[in-house]
Amino acid sequence: MLTVDISVSLDGFVAGPDPSLEDPLGRGGEQLHEWAVATEAFRSRHGMADGAASVDSDLVEETTRRTGATVMGRRMFSGGAGGWDDDPRADGWWGEDPPFHHPVFVLTHHAREPLEMEGGTTFTFVTDGIEAALEQALAAAGDKDVLVAGGGSAVQQYLRAGLLDELQLHVVPVLLGDGTRLFERHVADAPAELQCTRSVASPTGVAHLRYRVSK
Repeated sequence: MLTVDISVSLDGFVAGPDPSLEDPLGRGGEQLHEWAVATEAFRSRHGMADGAASVDSDLVEETTRRTGATVMGRRMFSGGAGGWDDDPRADGWWGEDPPFHHPVFVLTHHAREPLEMEGGTTFTFVTDGIEAALEQALAAAGDKDVLVAGGGSAVQQYLRAGLLDELQLHVVPVLLGDGTRLFERHVADAPAELQCTRSVASPTGVAHLRYRVSK
């Protein structure tokens, strides 16, 4: 199954305005992930202590357990857009031991050899489109799900192509005002209807919404 699990502001943004290498989520964008970073499931996966056991943590752990491979866009991987030789973060944002611990497939226009990291994460760079990346990810995931981690463009491409099976949104009570939208206007042309299959309210104010995509 191909899923999306992503945090979004009340006004529909997955990143704030003016993203940069120093601030990849843009101004205010880090607020979208504070709820997850505080959880026991997130912090233990990143080698940190003192996380909160909560409904939020349970949902983070559920997604982690279900996911066998990840697909992401080039900008989510490194923030770059051109050739790899000119990319100051050509090995990604996460250091030598990324938190995925499974195969990750990066959508890009610039070919390179797979990048093996510590902890079981291997980044494979796919230059022949979203369907090729999905085919490889499904094979790698086995009986687990493939997660489209972002950014917004990658999610939109899979939705427009009718390839998504499930969409899980974590709606965070912040207003960013501008930035990267999860859904642009042309997504309305996607051949899909959404059926809400779960709604979970959290004391943090985050609404966790799961939708099945009817194709």
